[in-house]
Amino acid sequence: MVSDFAIAVLISGRGSNFIAIQQRIEEGSLPARIACVISSRADAPGLAYATERGIPTLVMPGKEQPEEKITTFLLEAFRKYDVALVVLAGFLRKIPRAVVEEWPDRIINIHPALLPSFGGKGMYGRRVHEAVLAYGCKVSGATVHLVSADYDTGPPVLQRCVPVYEDDTPETLAGRVLQVEHALLPEAVALFASGQVVVSGRTVRTGATKLTQS
Repeated sequence: MVSDFAIAVLISGRGSNFIAIQQRIEEGSLPARIACVISSRADAPGLAYATERGIPTLVMPGKEQPEEKITTFLLEAFRKYDVALVVLAGFLRKIPRAVVEEWPDRIINIHPALLPSFGGKGMYGRRVHEAVLAYGCKVSGATVHLVSADYDTGPPVLQRCVPVYEDDTPETLAGRVLQVEHALLPEAVALFASGQVVVSGRTVRTGATKLTQS
C-alpha cells in the first residue's frame, strides 16, 4: 500500500540520506512516499538512484539566478507534487526565506553535529568533523532540525550522540556520524508522517518521555 504522506527530498550529491529514507520505505518500515527529488546540481549521483526507482527528479536553478526565481521553482514543485514535508538530505544551498515562511515547520534538515555547536554557513561535511576534533570534543552526533531562514538555527527535532575517540580522524568520525544520520532522518520523517510532531516556539515535541524509574 502506497502512503499518502508525500515528501520532497533535496540533495546536492550522492544522496546517501535520501537512499536511507527510500530503503526504509521499500522495506515497509517508513509510512511515507518520496514524491520528488530536487537537486542543486545536475550531476548529483543521487539523481540516478531516484530515476532508477521511478521517482521524479528536478534540478534547481543555479545559485546565480535571482532568489525570486528559485523561490518560485521550489514552491511550484512542492505544490505540484502535493508535498507534506520537505527533507534536506545533504543539501548545500540555502532555502530562500520566502519558502521557509510559506512552508513553516514543514522543512527539516540533517546536520552532522550536535547543534547549536559546529553549525552555520560553511559548516558541512568534513569541515564539521575537523572542527569537532580540533575543539577536543568527547562526543559528537547528528541533529535533525526545522529549517529557518538562517543556516542551522531552527529548533532541533531529534538528536543522537556518538563518542569521539582519541585516535579519530575526520573520516572515521564522519563514518560513525553518518551511520546515525541514516537512522535518525528516517525516524524524523516517520514522526511527521504519524502526526507526532508538535511545534511550540523553539520546543518540538515528538512524544518522547522520560524513562520510568524502578
